[in-house]
Amino acid sequence: MKIPKGILYTAKLLEYTSPKLATLFAAKLFATPIRHKVPKREFHMLENSIQKQINMSSINKNITVYEYGNGSRNALLVHGWSGRGTQLVKIADLLVAHGFRVISFDAPAHGNSSGKTTIMTEFIACIHHLNKLYSGFNVIVGHSLGSMATLNAIKQGITVNKVVIIGSGDIIKDITDEFVRKLRMKPSISEKLTKHFESKFQIKMNDYSASVAAEQIELPVLIIHDTDDVDVPVKAAYNIASKLKNHELYITTGLGHRKILGDTHVLNKIRDFIK
Repeated sequence: MKIPKGILYTAKLLEYTSPKLATLFAAKLFATPIRHKVPKREFHMLENSIQKQINMSSINKNITVYEYGNGSRNALLVHGWSGRGTQLVKIADLLVAHGFRVISFDAPAHGNSSGKTTIMTEFIACIHHLNKLYSGFNVIVGHSLGSMATLNAIKQGITVNKVVIIGSGDIIKDITDEFVRKLRMKPSISEKLTKHFESKFQIKMNDYSASVAAEQIELPVLIIHDTDDVDVPVKAAYNIASKLKNHELYITTGLGHRKILGDTHVLNKIRDFIK
């Protein structure tokens, strides 16, 4: 996505005048997703799902939850940054057709959920809350940041039979470095950005890297990634795979970061894996 010139100019000006203000500016942008308009291909999931507003007292925000299908097994879908609960609609349809009730949600500051800013730990909190609310899931499918959040939730104790991660990010430092680079700011701002979040939320950001979480996961994981993904390099998939004890790796070409969610071959691979 092309960053508006006004944001680039402001970032450069603040960097020159006050590294502290530049860091706060970058942190606000980093934690603010874009709410995209729901495309027509997702309308039928909106129209045929039960939608609920659920209060997340642990983060003081409300999230919109979608219940889709009425199968005997539960599956959870976790969208990525600037996504929404209906974005994985093709995967939702596949799961419903194979006897699942699909649960998905708009993460905080996404879709119809409350808030203007969020971070991955709030995605993880939502997974934990829904896991308890729906008495567990047989399958969890995550995309992008949703994949990272899923692996971290499992590391923290979520029990599930099988997991599918698609286009997953990996090393947190790589993500902040790339974000700062796109803002055309100095690399030192990335380090300051990390220190800002670690101080604010009392966490170690690298502990949330997908490959770090993967080291403690033993259940079956299907990793799907595209070689032409310009948002998340395919090296992330290989690194995560190298840390998992039980995985399948499925690499595609020409689908990028989002078209991969509806590709027929990808859907067939997921179908075979969840069987």
